Amino acid sequence: MKKLISIGECMLELSSVKDDIWKMGIAGDTLNTSWYARACLSKNWSVLFATKIGKDVMSSKVINFFNQNDIGTDRIYYHPSRTIGLYAIQLNNGERNFAYWRENSAARLIADDQKILKHMLGGADIIHFSGITLAILPPEGRENLFFILQELRSKGAFISFDPNIRPKLWDSLDLANSIISKAASFCDLILPSFEEESNCFGDNIPVETINRYSQLGAPLIVVKDAGSSIYGKQGDNPVVCVETKKKPLVDSTGAGDSFNGVFLSAYIEGYSLKESIRKAHNISSYVIGFKGALVPMQDVKKIYKSDLN
Repeated sequence: MKKLISIGECMLELSSVKDDIWKMGIAGDTLNTSWYARACLSKNWSVLFATKIGKDVMSSKVINFFNQNDIGTDRIYYHPSRTIGLYAIQLNNGERNFAYWRENSAARLIADDQKILKHMLGGADIIHFSGITLAILPPEGRENLFFILQELRSKGAFISFDPNIRPKLWDSLDLANSIISKAASFCDLILPSFEEESNCFGDNIPVETINRYSQLGAPLIVVKDAGSSIYGKQGDNPVVCVETKKKPLVDSTGAGDSFNGVFLSAYIEGYSLKESIRKAHNISSYVIGFKGALVPMQDVKKIYKSDLN
């Protein structure tokens, strides 16, 4: 059985229902990607999540969530005193405003030990990580993760990376620029969001984002653009443009993560670049019609199997 392993942070998610009533869930960018990949991939694939959590009641909710959704937990390590992070989503016309409590989360220590990190990611056919994963790590942890990812790639693992640039998590945009560029230089797939890339790197159009990552050596790049046309490039082939239609926005939380998980699933199971983009867009445009990062898995499966345009 083939393995897709996402590594990063899982958190408790509080989303506003109305007034002071909140709904609690489990989420996090690379976790969301795992969840959507599990919804779409065949049973020939095992989907696992690599992280560190605590031994407390709230952390146990993560394990229950994974078990309920067929996401493997044997790459999860436990910290004796730390717990998982928490974030709350407040919406303004569908756009998100986050409040975070994550300074002492166990996930910040996922890359402290190279031996443990190697076990977390060992045997993976595909590894997915993000700029948030990098931003929450101390410098030594980032270097440990880079070392292990490059080693596993040299042995045949396919490395997927969403830069997912959150300026508040970085000491400066210059640091984000440097670290993200370094990470992208050894990845097989880059899944950037244009608005974030424009703010961090000064790109004027999505094709500039593609060209910049292509010059760093990435063989496959797909640029998401918040409901606008999606651009992709595979190897030395010309840039492709997939036109999309904007859908009504309720909550943009998880839209990019869902795109990542669906695109990965479609691409590795043999769909073309354009077909994979369309399938990913179909689901991400459905996700923005709901509050919170995750929509019912049976809905995802149904949309993925259809050929809606």
